[in-house]
Amino acid sequence: MLPPIVLVGAGRVAQALAIALARRGMAVAAIGSRRQALGPGWPESCPQPSYPQAAVDQAGLVLLTVPDDHIASCTEALHWRPGQAVVHCSGATEVAALAGAARAGAATGGFHPLQIFSDPLRAADRLAGSTVAIEAEAGSALAEALQALAAVLGLRPIVLPPGMRARYHVAAGYAASFLLPVLAEATSLWKTFGVDEAQALAALLPLARGTLDAVEGRGLAGAVSGPIARGDTGVLRTHLAALQALAPSSHDPLDFYRRLALPQVALAAQAGRLDAQAAQQCRDLLLGDGVMPQADGPAAGSGVL
Repeated sequence: MLPPIVLVGAGRVAQALAIALARRGMAVAAIGSRRQALGPGWPESCPQPSYPQAAVDQAGLVLLTVPDDHIASCTEALHWRPGQAVVHCSGATEVAALAGAARAGAATGGFHPLQIFSDPLRAADRLAGSTVAIEAEAGSALAEALQALAAVLGLRPIVLPPGMRARYHVAAGYAASFLLPVLAEATSLWKTFGVDEAQALAALLPLARGTLDAVEGRGLAGAVSGPIARGDTGVLRTHLAALQALAPSSHDPLDFYRRLALPQVALAAQAGRLDAQAAQQCRDLLLGDGVMPQADGPAAGSGVL
């Protein structure tokens, strides 16, 4: 049985959680915010915002959904009591930021749903099946409550040890917004021969989704494809030469390619696609100081991803 849940903060994360909870028949008890009223999109079951302290006074479990830089100051500004639990929903900030609540006898922890919250309604749709990172004292009532909350929301919990939040958050970033520079690089290359961004994304996003589907089905090493996975140094040499020939820009496209290609060699070797000699040939080519195109043009089969 979950205690009454209060949200402190009324941004996009709070809205997505409120929607998801309402769909499962659990209305939040109060919302603490400086806002005078909730905007459109919030469940009708949600109460209008109250002063944060008034909301906290009603809570058994408080979910802090304020920005990272405000977690510590918000916690210090509020009055807590033994028997309460306060949990922040940040991925990067350590639970130690809730020290003000801990000193007052409240249990503290972290509950970070691993999802994109730019659109709260879509985030609420995606929560079920997503992962949530839970940090709380092992075996405590709070740990059990957060596991129960995860079950209600359909989230898959992982336990996050203290001190690991920054490392965890960096990794999550790689799988999320760090994909964007790769797509930006791809679309910028297509622009050089007259294909605009919208056309490029329409063509490339299905390819990206296919890769993610392959990862889900076969794992990282099993999903690797392209010339590196085949040990096709002819195509690889052609790629490098084409990038070397580009006019100088604000970044080095050849270096960008090399940095992303080298880890693929390790994945292809791990998958058994490359033997030791072929893997070393790929590495030598990628790490070479200069790139010379083949005299006879691209290798046969270069149109195969």
